[in-house]
Amino acid sequence: MSTPSAVPRTAPIAIAPKPPRFPPSRQGSINLDPYYPGLRNGFDSPDSDSINGHPTPPCEACLRRRLDCVMSDDEEACVGCQVSGTECSLVDSPPPRKRKLNGDAEDSHSKRSSPGRSDNRRRRHHQPSLSSTAASSSLIEEMANFGGPTMLKRTLGLQSDRYSQYIGPTTDFEPSLINLSSFDPHDESLLARGTLRRVSDNDTFLMLPDANTPGYEHVLEDSDAIEAIVAPYGRELIDLYFRIVHPGFPIIQKTVFYEKYERSYREFSPPLLAAIYILAINWWDHSDELAPLPRPNVRELERYMRTTLADAMYRPKLSTVQAGLLLSQRPEGDQWAPTAQLVAISQELGLHLDCTTWKIPPWERGLRKRLAWALYMQDKWGALVHGRPSHIFSSNWAVQPLNPNDFPDVEWDENDTEDRIEIERGRTLFGQMVHLSQILAEILETFYTLQATQAVASAGSQGTQLVLSLAKPIQLKLKEWHSGLPASVRMDSTFQSSSTPPSRLSSIGYLHLAYFATEITLHRRIIRSIDAATSASPAVGGTVDPYIQHICRSAAKARLISAMDFVNRLTPSHLRSFWYFASKTNFALIGTFGSLLWATSPGREEADWYRRRLGEYRWTLSVSSKPGEGKGLTEFAMGMLDITTGLLKQLPEKPLLSRSGSAVDMDAARRQSLLALGGSGGGGMSTVPSISALSGMSGMSGMESYSGLLSGEVSGVASPRSPTSESSDEGMYGSFATAGMAGLAD
Repeated sequence: MSTPSAVPRTAPIAIAPKPPRFPPSRQGSINLDPYYPGLRNGFDSPDSDSINGHPTPPCEACLRRRLDCVMSDDEEACVGCQVSGTECSLVDSPPPRKRKLNGDAEDSHSKRSSPGRSDNRRRRHHQPSLSSTAASSSLIEEMANFGGPTMLKRTLGLQSDRYSQYIGPTTDFEPSLINLSSFDPHDESLLARGTLRRVSDNDTFLMLPDANTPGYEHVLEDSDAIEAIVAPYGRELIDLYFRIVHPGFPIIQKTVFYEKYERSYREFSPPLLAAIYILAINWWDHSDELAPLPRPNVRELERYMRTTLADAMYRPKLSTVQAGLLLSQRPEGDQWAPTAQLVAISQELGLHLDCTTWKIPPWERGLRKRLAWALYMQDKWGALVHGRPSHIFSSNWAVQPLNPNDFPDVEWDENDTEDRIEIERGRTLFGQMVHLSQILAEILETFYTLQATQAVASAGSQGTQLVLSLAKPIQLKLKEWHSGLPASVRMDSTFQSSSTPPSRLSSIGYLHLAYFATEITLHRRIIRSIDAATSASPAVGGTVDPYIQHICRSAAKARLISAMDFVNRLTPSHLRSFWYFASKTNFALIGTFGSLLWATSPGREEADWYRRRLGEYRWTLSVSSKPGEGKGLTEFAMGMLDITTGLLKQLPEKPLLSRSGSAVDMDAARRQSLLALGGSGGGGMSTVPSISALSGMSGMSGMESYSGLLSGEVSGVASPRSPTSESSDEGMYGSFATAGMAGLAD
């Protein structure tokens, strides 16, 4: 992303039909007619307060700003002037006569009834409860965004003319003084610097006008230019987005979006509109209507996207975060710097806070939570794939877990069962990805921060034991996560549905690929610590028990086999679907992990085995890179695999060591250790020494924790395996570990 000045603006693009020009006296202001036509028409209706059915003349300030002039309940000034702090020209004018509402018996004896009250009454009559359903979301959103005296007032993060800034505890605003401010019934207080908006007893925002920010005068111009690039196929692209991307990444209110789009594309911020179009174009060929036609100019869309997003960051709203998150999901959009900007914007909007009890519409609370967790995932997976420190820390994260009420109740056609199943599966998929990202965050914090790395290095000869002890609780969490997956998002169910039409795509693959990447990230650290210990000089404690080394490498090998098998079983319905931005790097991490195991193999035969498996994996990636079937994902992974295997050619030749001999040596070493500790070497490997006895093995102070790790490794639950493709090596590991190490789980 760049500043507005970094990308020069071009002349306005001519479009058809040409938008109507504003009257000369109103040039430079924004026409609100396209934004709230229903509300404007409603206030011009016969039921509005007027004289002989004609609208009440607006005040001078509202006339200049092209706003509906609505008198407040106390009639001291119009609502627009009260919010902006402007002197209202209607104050000294005699109030117009207002006729009573027809058929309103309750208000027949009322002195006056304002247009805001009459409209609000009508809306309450049609809306019995203010729930978070999608059916009511559009109505609530119009009420909340309109500047009149409504029950919900305005939204906090999606106002059309103001943006919000969270007031933190250490700013120049003293919280104690803020509480002394005089707040109106809408929890707003006008100050010289802006308008305070109190959403809870402890959380306050500063509301500022959009008009004072850079690029504001180009908003409608940019929206028209973006729409012109895709015209006349904007609606088809919207349909593609909600059919393919939205189910697996539900950060937009679908029903509300469609209702707004039907009124005018100008109701959306330009970067959000451009981001949706850019993503949808990736599936251009999946539309029978669009496939034979030339694609829109994506490069031009991206140029407008960068420019308008840079402008929007000066007046951040929830739509700004939505646009940034969607932009990051495009094939080449996973850059680290924009993620840092998104985190900063989200903190400005208060997305890191608990909004459960805030005085905002219920649907906005749900949207805020979904956006907050989507940002959390973006930060954690971005930190993984780019190898950077995370920006979000648990000490400053108060967002509550997602629940079903945080999603719109209705987003599907009641007559379309498959559509309902896909949307419900997508919500489950999103929630499980959030949970997995929290486990990933713990792995990154425990093993990959500078402080964690230094702690392992400082442990010296006990470094491996420290890593294993820290890995135990995380491995158990991964095991519980996988075993607790709902049936709707289990991979086996989708593998068995190979007869499903290709048009019904499934994004479930990105969740399971992320699981393998998380497992690999954990085992990667274990293998590194073992390799560092075995490579060190014995004088500085460079020893690792051969039996422990063998078990750790066997567990890592099982993970690699399962991950490669998973990729081998992906179908076109998986590969053609939406994949999370980290997926292309996650594919590459499987090859990187195999290369690490190759490089650290103790013998030539084991190294040759990894070399062959990596060759098979590359072939699988090449088959999956057919046009339209995840080409960008697998091509990136193939390129990285070629680089790492090229580097491995520089390895010194390893000693010749047969695998059968290695197993015998490991068995003998274990028997000798058990006998030395007073255990029984007979009966195969079923006799296991006590934890206290094991702690005396060659400095094995961390063996107790490691035993818990093994219980997760050998359970067979942590990674799905195909019974037809399970290799003899994996079977050997399973039987060996189950026979010899099952007792360590107790």
